[in-house]
Amino acid sequence: MRVRLTALDPGVMDQGLARYAIRINGHLGAAMLCAFPHMRSQRRGAHTVLTGLLDRSALYGVLAEIEALGLDLVEVRRLETDRGCPGKPPR
Repeated sequence: MRVRLTALDPGVMDQGLARYAIRINGHLGAAMLCAFPHMRSQRRGAHTVLTGLLDRSALYGVLAEIEALGLDLVEVRRLETDRGCPGKPPR
């Protein structure tokens, strides 16, 4: 499976950290989740959603691991953070 990530403005790519939600088809067991030690996992219906704070290199590493394990990638979403409230955790 090939994954193509697009930015709203293709000329601008943020090199910093961002929070991502990655949706995978099916429920991942403990052995599969060990491949993603820095990601939090949640079951959502028939899917597993991995969330974590990643830079671009780490994001591509997670996507490569998903492909190497033969998992069915459903969605990759960059989550917005509240930059106006420094003490408030990201959504």
